Amino acid sequence: MRLNEVLDVIFRWAHLVAGIMWIGNSMLWNWMDRNLEKATERGRLSQGKIFMVHSGAFYDVEKKLLEPGELPPMVHWFKWQNGFTWMTGIALLVVVYFMNGAAFLIDPSVAAIDPAVAISISLGSLFVGWIIYDGLWSSYGEQHPRVATALSIAMLFGSIFAFSQVFSGRAAYIQTGVLIGTLMTGNVWMCIVPSQRSLIAATKSGKEQDETLSIRAKQRSIHNNYFTFPLLFIMLSNHFPGAYSHHLNWLVLIAVMVGGAGVRHFMNTRYLGEGRQRPVAVWLAPAFGMGGIALAGLLVITRLGEVPIRKLDQPVPFARAQEIINKRCLPCHSVTPRDPAWPVAPNNVVFDLPLQIEIMAPRIYERSVKTKSMPLNNKTLMSLDERAELGNWIENGARLK
Repeated sequence: MRLNEVLDVIFRWAHLVAGIMWIGNSMLWNWMDRNLEKATERGRLSQGKIFMVHSGAFYDVEKKLLEPGELPPMVHWFKWQNGFTWMTGIALLVVVYFMNGAAFLIDPSVAAIDPAVAISISLGSLFVGWIIYDGLWSSYGEQHPRVATALSIAMLFGSIFAFSQVFSGRAAYIQTGVLIGTLMTGNVWMCIVPSQRSLIAATKSGKEQDETLSIRAKQRSIHNNYFTFPLLFIMLSNHFPGAYSHHLNWLVLIAVMVGGAGVRHFMNTRYLGEGRQRPVAVWLAPAFGMGGIALAGLLVITRLGEVPIRKLDQPVPFARAQEIINKRCLPCHSVTPRDPAWPVAPNNVVFDLPLQIEIMAPRIYERSVKTKSMPLNNKTLMSLDERAELGNWIENGARLK
């Protein structure tokens, strides 16, 4: 394996493990908050208590503020799962999208920009995005959360559209995910963790704790909770070329994000606190409705304005299909690729032999004819006529003779 592949494997595996730990913890803590049982006899600082059973025993958990000087000797923090998830995600962004001449980042048919410019825009948008988001919620959002929420959503959707006009479709989706992940990480390290440090410092010094710090941290934690489902889809999005390669890819992503966050919302509102839940139909039906919006983004919007495959009068012979593949696909998909960006064929898919082409015919049809997501960013300039000819050969049985 070459260095780029080794780094990809290492950082992707670490990113997956850290992400599972972080998101799993986040969802568990939010679930507990919504099921705390409050009672006045537990004292003025108690925010609720919950009993849980797991791994053969009971857990007795109470959420509360502490009296001055009451800090126990051991306090467990939950922060590094997020830190490692973000760091490995940024590492993947560099390895996959910035290296190899930014081949995955740039699509000349979208915007013919220099790799250095594209990388600068990618990194700069993360910094600017956090400054705007944090400034909005620090100065205005705490007093006017609904207005700040509407503005935040509008700016996020605007960012998705802007990314789709600068980067390749696949990169626009990932860039959106990295932006969301950066906002979530900023919430943890710039708001939630400092609030927790202040609470601990006040307790150690014998001072009363400022409850507003806890409220502020919880607000950002809820933001992260709603970001979770959209971000998980984006992490998987490079497997769905029908979505990211569509000319309305930005609208598809917005629909999926609305649906995903909506499902998360109704899962959250399922719980009324004190161990009580809403009737199943009250929360499950609208959750399915929001899921339908996400599904519409994938199944309906991706068919809007879809260019039909041109039909040819005569069957295309294999010799012509092989000629197109040799010219447009073999530069990357060969045992000895000619493209310097790919010392090894992507996903080990090669078309050197007729039998290899025949076996991969359904995949060629899906990627090169139907979704037009291959060649990557149309680097070898496959024409619509050539796509039609490939489609004709495959529709007529993909025969070698």
